[in-house]
Amino acid sequence: MSLYIFDEDDVFFMSPGVPMQAPATLRLRIKVQCGMAVKVKALVYPDGSVASQAEMEYLGVCASYDVFGCEITIDRAGLYWYCFRIYAIHGGIVAVPEHEGGSYQFTVFSPEMKTPDWIYGGIIYHIFVDRFNRGGELFLKPGTVFRPEWGDCPHFLPDENGIVRNNDFFGGDLLGIIEKLPYLEGLGVTCLYLSPVFDAASNHKYDTGDYMKIDPAFGDDETMEMLCSKARGHGMRVILDGVFNHVGSDSRYFNKYGAYDSLGAYQSKDSPYYEWFNFHEDGTYDSWWGIDLLPSVNEGSKSYIDFVCGDAGVIAHWSGKGVSGWRLDVVDELPDAFLDPLCEAMKRENCDAFVVGEVWEDASNKIAYSVRRRYFQGGQLDSVMNYPLKDAIIACVKENNVQQLARTMATLRRNYPKHVLDGLMNILGTHDTMRLLTALGGEDFPEGRPAMSKFRLSDEQLHRGKKLIKLASALQFTLPGAPCIYYGDEAGMEGGADPFNRRCYPWGSEDMDLVSWYTMLGRLRRTHECFKDGEYTLVEARNGLFAFTRGEGNGRVLVAVNMTDDDKAIRADGFNFDLLNNASTQSLTVKAGQPAMFSIV
Repeated sequence: MSLYIFDEDDVFFMSPGVPMQAPATLRLRIKVQCGMAVKVKALVYPDGSVASQAEMEYLGVCASYDVFGCEITIDRAGLYWYCFRIYAIHGGIVAVPEHEGGSYQFTVFSPEMKTPDWIYGGIIYHIFVDRFNRGGELFLKPGTVFRPEWGDCPHFLPDENGIVRNNDFFGGDLLGIIEKLPYLEGLGVTCLYLSPVFDAASNHKYDTGDYMKIDPAFGDDETMEMLCSKARGHGMRVILDGVFNHVGSDSRYFNKYGAYDSLGAYQSKDSPYYEWFNFHEDGTYDSWWGIDLLPSVNEGSKSYIDFVCGDAGVIAHWSGKGVSGWRLDVVDELPDAFLDPLCEAMKRENCDAFVVGEVWEDASNKIAYSVRRRYFQGGQLDSVMNYPLKDAIIACVKENNVQQLARTMATLRRNYPKHVLDGLMNILGTHDTMRLLTALGGEDFPEGRPAMSKFRLSDEQLHRGKKLIKLASALQFTLPGAPCIYYGDEAGMEGGADPFNRRCYPWGSEDMDLVSWYTMLGRLRRTHECFKDGEYTLVEARNGLFAFTRGEGNGRVLVAVNMTDDDKAIRADGFNFDLLNNASTQSLTVKAGQPAMFSIV
């Protein structure tokens, strides 16, 4: 018999059990073995501050346990922590939780915080522009290489100076995206997330050369306006990749090689951009992760803040062209002094803008460079890329680790405000990670880029990978948040990490079975409102079966994935229609190695 019982995921003990809008009332209860406690106190404290104490009231007996409870009012938005002290009848104090420095978290957010509702229930499609589709006339800068054979392996070897130039181009552009809007609409896509599109030397464009100019290889301002307008006509909005932590050494602002008609910071202290960068006496300068091609920007510079966030700044310019939001690259490296005006500018120019950050961990309590971040407390992000869910889904379907997925979902639901949760960018693959099919189907990957460039899944691995993709994508499309398809994952593309995950979309050679599967998932999201913002309730997570419901009442859908070699029955009342087979059913059975979805008719 335990000395005490407390479960932060049970609303009996912690209510409401999810983040709250300020002002908020928190109700806490704890069960203590009968006759063991003189009194019990709850300690609640804002992050980094002194705890306030509340003596808990004795509420009665429940199955050999004394129940103590209290209510605490929180006036301000912030990250809060709570724990308990049990004062034992024979002396001594028992801390709950018992591990050193332990405490439970809860989030209180500002009433002004609101994620734009157009993202709810939608589907995001992530496009690496150079590799998606050719549509316009070819434009090549000096020093770049055109790859005429669409689909060849990207260059990956360093040059004679030991530098991987990323200067080979296959010709994908904005007109090519416009050409494929009907295809994307058929998938159910509602939001296009483009890799960086601004003028830059590389094919990936994370080395920004000019924030106010579309790279000529991709198009121009008019092409971007056309894409945003035509995408709207197909029910889609466009968000851009905002890379504001660093620029390219070959840029208008740094101009290390004299390629621009500006006085760059590298050229002279008289440059209007000089204070944007940090130079050292030996001539070196701060750069992102020590890569001298990517000089770091001093985001505290007033002129830089004005350049990006001002009335005539970067954000205002592209909002005026029809851009509907931004994905912020390495947002944990953007200090609050820059992130606050940046997000304010995005909302000022477009109150319906969607602002999503690249965060690889739990963003609700993220500490970056010794500073606790406050992304979800108001005035900053609408949501984040959901890397924790990505890892949990892959572990679930590949390793039968249903408990990791259950824990991850419990943590996200407990720590993320509801509007953040429903707007999460639910990824399974990105330009920074191995292709989904390769990650799921492969094992014992070769070391080194030359070997990985030639790696392909065997027929057996392909079969396994496709089977697991259907399980993973069923979860991705139905758990809270907006699924984000990395271009070509729906077509069965293979590839290891960068640059092999950035190959060309295989037009004409798609795996049409997978394309049809993703199209069907998109149709289900459109036709069932519960996937927009319906409540998530775990039904079962054991023995290789993960099952949950979305929504309430007759609008609910039951989703299950079975990672075992045996059929599994689910105990759930009311569900009588098999959505994946479009047929009535009397038996809620999930076949071996397959997903299932059931609704109420």
